[in-house]
Amino acid sequence: MEQKTIIKGQVHYVGVNDRSKHRFEGLWPLPYGVSYNSYLIDDEMVALVDTVDICYFEVYLQKIKCIIGDRPINYLIINHMEPDHSGSIRLIKQHYPDIVIVGNKQTFGMIEGYYGVTGEQYLVKDGDFLALGHHKLRFYLTPMVHWPETMMTFDETDGILFSGDAFGCFGTLDGGFMDTRINTDKYWDEMVRYYSNIVGKYGSPVQKALQKLGTLTIQAICSTHGPVWTEQIAKVVGIYDRLSRYEAEDGVVIAYGSMYGNTEQMAETIASELSAQGVRNIVLHNVSKSHPSYIIADIFKYKGLIIGSPTYSNQIFPEVESLLSKILIREIKGRYLGYFGSYTWAGAAVKRMAEFAEKSKLELVGDPVEMKQAMNEVTYHQCLHLAKAMAERLKKH
Repeated sequence: MEQKTIIKGQVHYVGVNDRSKHRFEGLWPLPYGVSYNSYLIDDEMVALVDTVDICYFEVYLQKIKCIIGDRPINYLIINHMEPDHSGSIRLIKQHYPDIVIVGNKQTFGMIEGYYGVTGEQYLVKDGDFLALGHHKLRFYLTPMVHWPETMMTFDETDGILFSGDAFGCFGTLDGGFMDTRINTDKYWDEMVRYYSNIVGKYGSPVQKALQKLGTLTIQAICSTHGPVWTEQIAKVVGIYDRLSRYEAEDGVVIAYGSMYGNTEQMAETIASELSAQGVRNIVLHNVSKSHPSYIIADIFKYKGLIIGSPTYSNQIFPEVESLLSKILIREIKGRYLGYFGSYTWAGAAVKRMAEFAEKSKLELVGDPVEMKQAMNEVTYHQCLHLAKAMAERLKKH
């Protein structure tokens, strides 16, 4: 079994798969499940890097013992304190009472707050160093990628970066855990969805982290979610770099709500004209059907965004309003925005979307369209004009 866990030399994978959870953080669907990755360095001094969700502790402990037997673990390195990675700290401490927990100043308050765990600690600062014997570890603080305590651990001996949540993605590891042993096709869209929803607000800290790591010769990336990356490191880093710069492809996301199909007809009209104007990447999302995590992922992917909403009890349609809130939270930059709406007796959605447009600081394109009741010739042509304005703006990009 030990050979199957080896990443390189004395570094082992001891993570677990979660095929049961429906939603990550209680929010994001997991159609392919998710992995919680932990790593063991079996050197003169044994180090465990991050832990796993407490639900999987018994499986996790067995994996560790299959590698080191009854030997003690000397160090537990905590790169990230979210409970899906730190949840087993207390139980690890019970099984290995002399273990020294390695973390930064922000880490230890969270450990005590979450788990009541104290004891011997090894406090590290940016650039600090820990020798295990053959392996030499250096620590890089990466605050707000995507919690304040996040850091990364670089094994200078084998060029392995233990990156915490950075470079992670949704999806279980089916059979193998290294990109060289599995088909990685399913992970790329899940990486974009993971980044845009979990890390998306923190583009600037991600860029700072990438610059800090830019001088390292990285042979493997060991994230806390998803495959161990060895052959496809450049692609993985490129995705995170592009997304954290808020760069996007030419294309338009149309996200709309519709109760009886009238607002949907506005969306369809806009989409048809965008296509006629030469826009090939067009994605329509009915917010009552598409989960917001997929909509947000597409907003990170494409440059144009057009939002439509009927008036609902003198407000924006609730699912649209929820989406607008999620967009604002992520502080998405560099998108072109258009919007449209409808009403039956008193219009409010378009007015309230104007408030969103101002808060978002996105570049407004075209004139907003407001429709009373059902599509007519005037509204139809207004929708065409909005689509043409968006297409023209994309061409100038």
